This record gives sequence, structure tokens and C-alpha cells, in this order.
Amino acid sequence: MLNRSPRPTELPEVEHAESGRWYRPRSAVPTRRPIRRVRALLLGLLLAGLGVLAAPATPAAAHAVLVTADPVPGSVLGTSPRVVVLTFTEPVRLIDGRLQILAPDGKRINDGEPRVDGATITAGIRIPDQPLGTYLVSYRIISADGHPVGGGYTYSVGAPSATVPQVDPDGQRTSVTAAVAATTFVGYLGVVLAVGPALLLVALWPPRLPRRPGLRLVRTGLTLIAVATVAGLWVRAPYISGSALFDVSTADLAAVLTSGYGLTVLARLGILAVLAALLTPALTGGGGTVRRVALLALAVTGLATWPLTGHALAAPVPAASVVADTIHIAAVAVWLGGLVALGGVLLRRAHPRLMGRILPVWSAWATVAVCWLLLAGVVQAVLETGTVSALLTTRYGRLILLKVGLVAGLLIAAGYARRLVRRPDPIDHRRLTGVVAIEVAVAVTALAASAVLVQTTPARTAVAEAQALGQDSFAQTLTSSLYTLQFDIYPVQLGEHNTVHAYVYTPQGAPLDVEEWTMTTALPAQGVEPVSTPLLGLQGNHAVGAVAFPVPGDWQVRFTIRISDIDQATVTTTVPVR
Repeated sequence: MLNRSPRPTELPEVEHAESGRWYRPRSAVPTRRPIRRVRALLLGLLLAGLGVLAAPATPAAAHAVLVTADPVPGSVLGTSPRVVVLTFTEPVRLIDGRLQILAPDGKRINDGEPRVDGATITAGIRIPDQPLGTYLVSYRIISADGHPVGGGYTYSVGAPSATVPQVDPDGQRTSVTAAVAATTFVGYLGVVLAVGPALLLVALWPPRLPRRPGLRLVRTGLTLIAVATVAGLWVRAPYISGSALFDVSTADLAAVLTSGYGLTVLARLGILAVLAALLTPALTGGGGTVRRVALLALAVTGLATWPLTGHALAAPVPAASVVADTIHIAAVAVWLGGLVALGGVLLRRAHPRLMGRILPVWSAWATVAVCWLLLAGVVQAVLETGTVSALLTTRYGRLILLKVGLVAGLLIAAGYARRLVRRPDPIDHRRLTGVVAIEVAVAVTALAASAVLVQTTPARTAVAEAQALGQDSFAQTLTSSLYTLQFDIYPVQLGEHNTVHAYVYTPQGAPLDVEEWTMTTALPAQGVEPVSTPLLGLQGNHAVGAVAFPVPGDWQVRFTIRISDIDQATVTTTVPVR
């Protein structure tokens, strides 16, 4: 009979000459096949990523931005309107009681419940006893991704008031924002402690090593998820309403629980309860393959509830963003949770010879998890930032760069740990435990950054908001011997889409009918001669028109108002356009 040479994995262990410890030679650990598999996996991930990025995108919409309003912000009207209409960049949900129209005397003049039709909110208002002066429109809505957005603006009737009613619609309390970040972090930490150790218990846990420490990690993770989820439901109420952390009514909680966010989180709690009931048999070696596959499907569904309550739903490609976010969370949980179980239990309690067999397999798993993590992170960054400028100039982008730096540090530490594992010498457990501890500490910092990141306005929307805020209005009162002219231009930006409203009053403040309106714009500093802008008279003392500012500069705007066959006067001002 021919003697058959043993396969590489069947080579016997040998004794180290100096330490006397037994180890398996390098050739005993398969290297080429895992490398080829990883290369093939990376190629597949790259192609999948390119497919996702090549998918058609829809307009970016994460936090809703006010695009038009009637009455126009900063405008001065001749008579009090009966409705206020707000239009946003995406469908919104109005928070009960948080759309307020305040009269010049500070009293609320809302008439009935406002109507929401997709991206448009219409609110009726009553005419106050003293209608002349400045009004405040204050709103707080929930955008498509479930995050609250607040804002406000003013308009005037007759003439602006000396003072403006004051409301802080976006006054989020520090305690509330801190509580939201804390519950998010605790939830992520629970996912890490539940997923990674559970995977090791199912596939790599030594048969003779007690499973109680690993089970304790998994149960701690499930408990943290449950506590963070329940606390998150409570914190959501003041986060949306803008009230104090413990100033939560039954109606506030009911509104949260019946919202899309609340229903998704309640589903997470239900999945968590089923997992807690069925997980222990599967992790102790029983339950069979069918139960384990069912538990895996439940776990993936539970992980998907995180992106379904965040920015992912309002991303340019929602489906891709939800999938990428779920993969990202799962990869982090496998990698970091496995490190916690290795450093906290296995490296301390398992026999070195057993760890010599476990660590190479775990190292390959960690490599795959890191590949998925990086791919999903790239997809998320592209979807939520869009441009390099947004990555560098927004808070969201800077948090992503911080996470990139932390992950780079993790990869360096992981590479060093992998070298320790793959060396032919006996594994230096003290050094490896120290490296794992560093990895865990850096990863926990990255989790904290993620908890803040999910509550931060995505870079795409931050840029859109900055552009919207940059479209300032210009309002002014000009006086001649015959009349007082009040006008506003909104927005004041380069191009043709600038609307001007003009109102004429007597020196005593009464509306004054106008026979003819004439408006010209010029830029003398750059040799731009006066250009006539048509104004359409809507009422006796009110006219509207569209004015163009083709180049930046200090534009000279001139109004010539004729109030009779022989009476007319001209007023002039300068409008800065940047």
C-alpha cells in the first residue's frame, strides 16, 4: 500500500525548541485558498457596489427644507391674508400644535386645524382686532426620514411693527439631544454584544469550554437593546415637540407610538422578544439548522429596523441606503462583538492549542466583515454626501471623516493582530489580548461617533439648507414727499427668479392707489445701464414683478410712482447681490 502524504491541515503539531510549547507549523494553516476566496469576494463586492452606485437616483431629500411660502417671507401686504401656505422639498408631517401664526400683539390667530397635502401645509388664520404690523409664522414638522425640522419667518400688514413676536421653533434642549444620542449608542452597543458573541457560540466555541460567559454577553446585549428601544420611544416625544425631557404627555407618547417610527420600533421589540425566547437553545448546541436559519432571518429583520427609522428612508436611493445601512451595522456587530468575546472570554479561558485553531478561522471571518463594512460605508457616504465639498464643509461630512480615521486605526491594529495569529510561532496571548483591547476601545469610540452621526443632518440636505438660507430677502421702506413705499425682494440671488412686492401708503399710513408703476435696476460700477422691470398692479396700492440680477454687485433699484395725472415721485435704494 502506498503511503499517502498527509494534507496540509493534517500535519502534526511540533514542539517549539525554546519554549517547549506545541504549535502547528505555518504550512498546516491553509493560506492560498482563503486569500483566493477573499479576492473573489472583494471583486464581487466591488461589482455590486458599482451596480448600486449606477442605479438611478432621485432628488436628495433627508430633512425637509421650506422652498416657498405664501405670504412671502419679509413681504408687506396691504390686507391681512386668510391662509398661510408652506411648501417643502418633500412630504412632511405636522406636529400637533406646532404651527403657530402670531399676530403683532403676540396672540395666536390660527383658525381651525391645518391641512397637510404631501409637501404642502395650509393653515387658516383669522383677522386680528389690530391687523397692522408684523406677523410671525412658526412651524415644526417631521421630515420624511422621521427627524423634526423647525423654522419660522415674518411678514407684515400695512407696515412693519417696532417689535416682532418671538417664538423659538427649533429650540431643542441639550438634555433631550444628549438623551437621544445616549439611547442610540446604548442600542448599538447592545447589537454588538448580542451578534458577535452569538456567532462565536454557534460556530467556533470550544465544546468543553463553559458557554455561560458567552451567553451572558448575548443576554446583556439583548437587554441593552430593549432598554435603549423603550427609552428611545420616550425620548422621541420631547425630541419632536421641543419640550423638556420629562415634560411628556400621554398624547405625545400616543403620537410617537402611532407614527411610522413608533410602529417600526415596536416591531423591533417584538422581534427581540422572540429572539430572547428562542436563542438560548440555539446557542447551547440544540435547536437544529432550521431554527438557526429562522433566528438568523429574525436577526437580520431586527437590524433593518435601525435604518428604517433614520436617514436611509429619505436618501436619494432609499432601498440601497437601507440595505447598505443594515450591512454596515451587521458587519460592525460581527467584527467588534467577536473581538469582545475573544478578548473577554476565549483568550483568557480557552487552551492555547484550541485558540491556535480558532483564531485563523476568526481572522478570515473578520476580514470578510471588514470588507462588507467598508463597502457599505462607501455606499452610505456617497448617498448622503454627494460631493467632496459637502464632505469637507458639513458637520455630517466631518463626522464621516472622523469615522474613517477611526476605522483606519482599527485596520492597522487588526492587521497587526492578524500577523500575530498567522505566525508559525506559538501565539503570544498577552500581546494579542492587548491589541484586541485597543481595537475594542477604538471601535467603541467609532460607535459613539455613529450615534451622533445618525442624529445629524445629512451633508446633502445641509448644503441645500445653506443654499436656502443664503437666499435672503431684502425689505425696505422708502419715503418721498407724496407717499411711503414699502417693498421686498425674495430671494435676493443671481438670476431671474427674484420676486418683488411693492406697497404704497400715504404719509399717514393709509393705502394709496397708484396710477402707474415704474421700476428700474442698474449696476453703475460695472457699466450696466438701467433696465426696466415690469410691475403688475394687483390691488390699488400693491404691485408685483420679477427682477433679474445677472451679475453680483450693489444694484441700484429705482421706483417711480405716479399717483395722479400730475403727481409722481422717484425713490432710490441699493440692493446688495452676492
